[in-house]
Amino acid sequence: MRVSKRFVMRSVVGAAALVAMGGASFAQQGPVKIGLLATLEGPFAAGGADGMRGAELALIQKGGMAGGRKVEILKGSSNANPDVAVNATRKLVEQDKVDIMVGPLSGGEGIAVKDYSKSQPGVTFINGASGAQATTLVNPSPNFFRFNTEGAQWMVGLGKAALDKGYKRTMVIAEDYAFPYSQVQGFMSEYCRLGGKVPVKAWVPLGGKDYASTIARIPKDVDALLVVLGGADAVNFLNQYEAAGGDKPMMGGSITVSQDILNYRGKRRDSLVGTISAGPVADAYDGAEWKAFVADYQKNFPVAKGGFPSPSLFAYVYYMNMKAALDGLDAVKGDLSGGQAKYREALSKMVLKTPTGDVKLDGNRQAIGTTFVTEVVKDAQGNLTTKVSRKVDNVDQLLGIKKEDFKVGSRDEPNCP
Repeated sequence: MRVSKRFVMRSVVGAAALVAMGGASFAQQGPVKIGLLATLEGPFAAGGADGMRGAELALIQKGGMAGGRKVEILKGSSNANPDVAVNATRKLVEQDKVDIMVGPLSGGEGIAVKDYSKSQPGVTFINGASGAQATTLVNPSPNFFRFNTEGAQWMVGLGKAALDKGYKRTMVIAEDYAFPYSQVQGFMSEYCRLGGKVPVKAWVPLGGKDYASTIARIPKDVDALLVVLGGADAVNFLNQYEAAGGDKPMMGGSITVSQDILNYRGKRRDSLVGTISAGPVADAYDGAEWKAFVADYQKNFPVAKGGFPSPSLFAYVYYMNMKAALDGLDAVKGDLSGGQAKYREALSKMVLKTPTGDVKLDGNRQAIGTTFVTEVVKDAQGNLTTKVSRKVDNVDQLLGIKKEDFKVGSRDEPNCP
């Protein structure tokens, strides 16, 4: 059978055109659907709303597009309850058919959603703001990524800062679930190693309203309190401690000095000035990229429309994780085919450029990044804000501890009475 040269040339050109079309086809597909889950009810509702703002800002900066495709966000609400978070995630994944999930906010929620992600291998899950160690350190999921450092990493440097302040004996007051366990572990690992003592830990219920019995347990001989409470829980404790005449110096967990707390209108608010803490953000950090991020947040979400004077921890961490989701789409030109294999490879290898420095992932798809030791101060406008006392880069999840010696934080671990 004879085949003309003209036919051969047409075939080659046609094949080349198909290849070219294939490379552009993802740009011509429908929108990428991203599920966005945060706590819009319960004790962390204010932080959850700001988390949504942070995620939305990442998409605004991209002009609503990523990888040549329009991005559609479908929102879900939780209340810091792991079962509620999984149910909301299940709806977004199984009914709304999202391609990518970003969320949740709270530590116990994160562990539960990570476990659920294993049953949905066709969807990529990217954390929102949850910071429990076990989410990525214990039985990690191959399709769950976390581009924020977690609760224990956030507390690096605070133990030394406490001892520098003369706080040799500290009482811990913290909510009784996975994220505060991680925060306390991050603090105590360093604090105890350097000689600090923690004679009392008071674990209180998430969503608690009465702290009278906890306040009554505060020993007279402790030098300070480490308070790891968030949202409405922190506000309730601070008001009740003020009413009880409490005068112990305080250190804060990362979520205890976030903008959603520093902007509440209680009497105890001003007494937070001087509180030292640590975390992934410092409101008054003078890095050029951070200042640009804050200005963009303020432009898009001014105080008059519900924003905070500076983006909260939740806004920033959701921003980082949504930015990673979108940058990953850019890297693969919107290609989510083949079980999203190329997309996940791009996420795994990504060096995420953030307003506080580069973030890369470890083998468990967990962030290695920057922590700030901070102090609460009052700015020229009378707003409470956090200034940088120390910046620690490249903090990994094992906190510099040998793997064989490392133990995940719990109610009883660490212990240095």
